[in-house]
Amino acid sequence: MFVDQASVYVKAGDGGNGLVAYRREKYVPLGGPAGGDGGDGADIIFEVDEGLNTLMDFRYNRHFKAKRGENGMSKSQHGKNAAPLIISVPPGTTVIDEDTEEVIADLTSQGQQAVIVKGGRGGRGNTRFVTPRNPAPDVAENGEPGKERNIRVELKLIADVGLVGFPSVGKSTLLSVVSAAKPKIADYHFTTLAPNLGVIDTSDHRSFVMADLPGLIEGASEGVGLGHQFLRHVERTRVIVHVIDMASMEARDPYDDFQKINKELEEFDPMLLKRPQIIAANKMDMPGAEENLVAFKEKLTEDIPVYEISALTREGLRDILFAIADLLDAIPKIAPEIEDTDEEVVYRYQKEDAPFDITRDPDGAFVIYGAKVEKLFKMTNFSSDGAIRRFSRQLRGMGIDDELRKRGAKDGDTVRLLEYEFEFVE
Repeated sequence: MFVDQASVYVKAGDGGNGLVAYRREKYVPLGGPAGGDGGDGADIIFEVDEGLNTLMDFRYNRHFKAKRGENGMSKSQHGKNAAPLIISVPPGTTVIDEDTEEVIADLTSQGQQAVIVKGGRGGRGNTRFVTPRNPAPDVAENGEPGKERNIRVELKLIADVGLVGFPSVGKSTLLSVVSAAKPKIADYHFTTLAPNLGVIDTSDHRSFVMADLPGLIEGASEGVGLGHQFLRHVERTRVIVHVIDMASMEARDPYDDFQKINKELEEFDPMLLKRPQIIAANKMDMPGAEENLVAFKEKLTEDIPVYEISALTREGLRDILFAIADLLDAIPKIAPEIEDTDEEVVYRYQKEDAPFDITRDPDGAFVIYGAKVEKLFKMTNFSSDGAIRRFSRQLRGMGIDDELRKRGAKDGDTVRLLEYEFEFVE
């Protein structure tokens, strides 16, 4: 089964907790703190594997959770870092954050990797909090939570040539006779429900990959038919071959078909019209095809070569395959939008989010939220008095106490942070 889009939840591993411990060895009086740091949590990494050509693995597994780091140990031993979780994806995979629509990664070449979510760092043990004023601290951090996000994984097939055209114009038949591919062929619309790939070998020992894309119809760029689902696959192709039913078997005007397909390509992505194009005038063995071809060439204003073929009788196939191979030899090996990604990275200042914000619930309780304060809260071990005092100092340092007073907080008022409640004390 061909799967080219999936929504997935990914969660990197949390960092291991730091340890509160002290040296208790014979002949070592006042040994001091000896709690080790926790190990880092595992990253989730996508890696390109050329042996894959579908996102089938994501159909049955839509949740990926990496391992957490090992907790710190006594004698100042560092916990083990968790090994990254590497997930194989086919070339042409694009990863998008579903919440922000930001493109996280565009993976195209064998072995290419991208960190999708980063694991949390390990919490520090009590040896890290030694100061001259406090030589034996009883404070340690919990591990930092790993990043989590909902992502959309899309596959855009990487093929040299893409066959486009209305349903039943002969795209699948053409692919089946020029390659070893075995696409489904039948006398009804939308026989092809998924793109098919075939490797073409010309008689002069040149080869290229051709993709038979599901039939497009008017309105495809807006989601009509199967268009919006598969138009993205055209983006990766280097040459577009328009297959046109020149015999007009379904009483459509061939030139009108050509114009409508180009319009859908332009509305989906205007850059597609800049790709080299070839017109395959198919079904030339049928009655009326010659007359339609003459009328088609009279209307054609674009400088696009037209090749007369019959996929059924195999006439004209050698010429069009040589023309495609010649065109591929004259243009870059990869599609322009992939080539342009290797640009100089320019740093741009981005305003950081506020460390916290405060609102009030209907019952009058004050609610504190924000990425920074929530992260500090999760990394605090509330079973330790020292850690609680440290967390209180961090809140005061961030200005949360002063902000609560400005908003009218009084002694004994309820303050909420995540799912926990505290009492405001002056």
